[in-house]
Amino acid sequence: MEKRDVVKKLVKIFWIFLIGSFIGYILEMIVGLVQNGHFVTRQGMIYGPFIQVYGIGLVLYYLIIPKTGNKVHVFFASMLLGGIVEYIFSFLQETIFGTVSWDYSNLWFNINGRTSLLHCIYWGIGGILFIKYIYPLINRIEEMYNKKYFRIATSFLVIFIIFDITISSIACQRKIERQELIPADGVIDVFLDQNFPDETLDAIYSNAKEV
Repeated sequence: MEKRDVVKKLVKIFWIFLIGSFIGYILEMIVGLVQNGHFVTRQGMIYGPFIQVYGIGLVLYYLIIPKTGNKVHVFFASMLLGGIVEYIFSFLQETIFGTVSWDYSNLWFNINGRTSLLHCIYWGIGGILFIKYIYPLINRIEEMYNKKYFRIATSFLVIFIIFDITISSIACQRKIERQELIPADGVIDVFLDQNFPDETLDAIYSNAKEV
């Protein structure tokens, strides 16, 4: 595969991740509205309407599911992939940041509260919807690659997402240090304490619970 083809593939995957993360944010906003009777913020990063677990899920849908055949295969492959992604993200969040954003311990057939049969079914339905409605549109991303404005927009968004993930991670890590009464050490810690205090992060990650 030529370098240009590799770049086009990576650009396509990046946009799929971005689209999936945005769709996930919309879904979580709807779920929050239904559960609470009002809008609540459920973001996966400090800036922007993105939830990464959905983005990764959509990328896996794109890379694996179209090769699985009929709708029954699609459904069960999506169930498995979604459950694995959900479990891994929950485990990593708890391990790295000491919080979890979902806990399904009260549901039947859950695995350590990180995923459940019910939510795997949701992922399965999502896989079928992806194949039917989203996958046919994805090739248009590749068609846009030759347009200069698209490449510029992609470059900007890649830089933005890398920054967003980085600042989100270090801000949450600094919150853990504050809870452990570790004083600021250097200009970065001071910046994080001033701009991302606990109240700000709690409002952004309203669904995250300490464990």
